[in-house]
Amino acid sequence: MPTVLIINGKARTVDADPDKPLLWALREDLDMQGTKFGCGMGLCGACTVHINGVATRSCITPIRQAAGKPITTLEGVGANPIGKKVQDAWIAHDVPQCGYCQGGQIMSATALLMKIPKPTTAQIDQAMSGNICRCATYLRIRAAIREAAGLPAESASA
Repeated sequence: MPTVLIINGKARTVDADPDKPLLWALREDLDMQGTKFGCGMGLCGACTVHINGVATRSCITPIRQAAGKPITTLEGVGANPIGKKVQDAWIAHDVPQCGYCQGGQIMSATALLMKIPKPTTAQIDQAMSGNICRCATYLRIRAAIREAAGLPAESASA
């Protein structure tokens, strides 16, 4: 069944079961590889995209729930000034180690800064708590988010 998805500002038609997870529509049907499969249960955050500006786990979101709503993926997040700042800060802080989770991390960080432009450390930790990084780059992630938000670096004791 054809479903129209608005991805990164462009209408794209996917001919698939409306219950197919958005993750697989992006990866298999539209060849958009930035959104990763992690756990398949919405627990790790690797598959995070924005739907209506909200960080959403695409592995558990059927395409029927995303139809007609603006979807932003890692491929398009840099078109948003906040997303661009987050991407630049990720590079400046050399955040990725293996890099597998980083697309989801960037998407969650961007959603946070769109909602709370100057978050506290506790707000950053809370917003990012659903994103797992097996390489444990959490301190660099927090530092990059603080930089993207224009906040001073944390002291060594923080």
